[in-house]
Amino acid sequence: MLKKGLTVLSCALVAGSLAPAAQMAQAAEVTLSAVSAFAEGTNFSRNFEAFIDKVNETGKGVVQIDYKGGGGKVMNPFQLGDAIRTGVVDIGNLPGAFYTKLMPEADVFKLSDYTITEERKNDAWAYVNGLHQQRMNAYHLARQKDCVPFHLYLNKPVGSMDLKGFKIRVTPIYRAFFKSMGADMIRTKPGDVYTAMERGTVNGYGWPSQGIFDLGWHEVTKYRVDPPFYRASVEVLANLDSWNKLDDAQKAVLSKAAAFMEGLCGADETQSAQELERQVKEAGIQVIDFTGAEGKRYLDQAYEAGWAEFVKANPETGPELKDLLSK
Repeated sequence: MLKKGLTVLSCALVAGSLAPAAQMAQAAEVTLSAVSAFAEGTNFSRNFEAFIDKVNETGKGVVQIDYKGGGGKVMNPFQLGDAIRTGVVDIGNLPGAFYTKLMPEADVFKLSDYTITEERKNDAWAYVNGLHQQRMNAYHLARQKDCVPFHLYLNKPVGSMDLKGFKIRVTPIYRAFFKSMGADMIRTKPGDVYTAMERGTVNGYGWPSQGIFDLGWHEVTKYRVDPPFYRASVEVLANLDSWNKLDDAQKAVLSKAAAFMEGLCGADETQSAQELERQVKEAGIQVIDFTGAEGKRYLDQAYEAGWAEFVKANPETGPELKDLLSK
């Protein structure tokens, strides 16, 4: 919800005459609320928090963000999309998989062959932003972490692409892929994964290559399956009514900070990936690597299963999105 004070009007006498009205009016600073689907300070909140810091640094007197925090302590992460839709939250940081009930097409971002920067140039972003506005009263402000892939993590070994007998924690992101390998699928909140792995309620989970150490999941994870697949996407959405109430200067502050955040997927992520491999070795997580023809088959199956499920579920928009997001 926008919290906007009274507009302050000031008049100045310049050379014996009134200054133009545009110079007299000074809009009050606007404060927007923000929530992350992930716990504060963890991998998939950090860049969003850097975005907030950038807005609050460059937007003094124009626009500020009141960060309420992240993860389950603020609200159920799967309800954040609806909170953005209704304006309970002005800006949210969440993966598309967390709001597919509101916008089924949100499951497509993982399959994109392009970064968000490239999508802004080839009409894909404009199309996706239009869907957000129509489906959930939201403006697609940014995407972060789209240079980070996913992995399958397990607590018991697998020797082939057969997951029969494995109970795998899923979200819509990798549901079709893991189902195609015969897995039994279980859905839980991220905060429940550690306990589920520890108790054997699940034998594995899909997750981006970063983040498991922040969450402590390495303590209950014994294996990582390579090669990585798909593209992580954490969307930053603004309530459309809140966005439309902003003036051009306020929108510019947010847009520039969003571009800054999207640019963090670069050298910093390469360094993070190198650090991640060191952590994997130190934690004793063994890498099961499908190479050569088997590795290609693994990746082909991931994308074929993903696109087949997506187009079937979205017959009107799926084919066009596949064209826009495929090279």
